Amino acid sequence: MKSLCPVCDKASDPKTAPFCSTRCADLDLGRWFTGRYAVPVMEEDDIPDPEDFSPDEG
Repeated sequence: MKSLCPVCDKASDPKTAPFCSTRCADLDLGRWFTGRYAVPVMEEDDIPDPEDFSPDEG
């Protein structure tokens, strides 16, 4: 089973995997550079402190 290009859904090419072409690879990279894609991050203030939980809490 062939994988699909994440940009255009055509069959990926082994030379440019997981993309079908260098054009789609460049488009994807450009999306990362412009901020269209982003990895969600949890701010330190949002991370629960383990000391706030008692061993009895489930």
